[in-house]
Amino acid sequence: ATSSTNIPIEELNAAMEARSCARDEKADGWRSNEIVWRNVILMALLHVGAVYSLLVIPRAKALTWVWSYVCFIMTALGVTAGVHRLWSHRSYRAKLPLRVFLAAANSMAFQNDIYEWARDHRVHHKFSETDADPHNATRGFFFAHIGWLFVRKHRDVIEKGKKLDVTDLLADPVVQFQRKYYKTSVLIMCFLVPTMVPWYFWGETLWNSYFLASILRYTVSLNVTWLVNSAAHMYGNRPYDQNISPRENRWVTFGAIGEGFHNFHHTFPFDYSTSEFGLRFNPTTCFIDLMCWMGLASNRKKASVEIIQARKLRTGDGSYGAVNTRQEKEA
Repeated sequence: ATSSTNIPIEELNAAMEARSCARDEKADGWRSNEIVWRNVILMALLHVGAVYSLLVIPRAKALTWVWSYVCFIMTALGVTAGVHRLWSHRSYRAKLPLRVFLAAANSMAFQNDIYEWARDHRVHHKFSETDADPHNATRGFFFAHIGWLFVRKHRDVIEKGKKLDVTDLLADPVVQFQRKYYKTSVLIMCFLVPTMVPWYFWGETLWNSYFLASILRYTVSLNVTWLVNSAAHMYGNRPYDQNISPRENRWVTFGAIGEGFHNFHHTFPFDYSTSEFGLRFNPTTCFIDLMCWMGLASNRKKASVEIIQARKLRTGDGSYGAVNTRQEKEA
């Protein structure tokens, strides 16, 4: 059968379907780039506040500087040892008191609740450098660093996230409690506690403690976390798998207390240390090992020396050679 214009019905249907797909792709692209102005404004104000905080440093007491750093370390552990290595990758087990501490520290980090952070991070690993990756590094440094927060999530991120197994997160009462009371916990842990402690215990002004222990500490912690998504996916060597984008970046390792060994981590995501170097350059690994020594954690998962060395020889870029530092450390 043909139409009145002598064009086969099959061709008309195919053309209509192609136009429909083109419209869908255009709509998807627009949705994935739809600016969330609230986030843009809030992040701009936060970073302006952080710049102003630098002027406050000389006026603050030394104990306030120390307290701000303590809050930074706690914030970082809530991400690295908590939502990343424990809840996202299940690379070790933690007893209830440690999980409660890490959940509180994660609320201090204010980077989405544990459930959402872990779910999106699992999507990031499974679909890295695709549209299903929440902070797809192929879209550029700015997008991978902070730009992904300025636009709506790509449809693929949402759809792929719904298909992942997150039953372990749903079964953890600590995760569910934090999710239920997330806004309250953030208000208390991210802003009230850091601000009130210097004021109450050593007479710091609320102004100084708020801008240093809350605003500056929070802004710095956000950016060092984002550097794992941006710099550690673009700059550095790839000794374990040169076929993937994540890199080993010593500067990110320093800032993110051990999370810059990113080529290793994406090659062996189950390894609790995220590195073959053991305790060296990795405060988060030191913390987890300390928790195991105290009986609050157990079942640390490791990539074996043989597997690491074989992988370096098979897919690495040769930058680390055949020597395995973990083997030397344990020897």
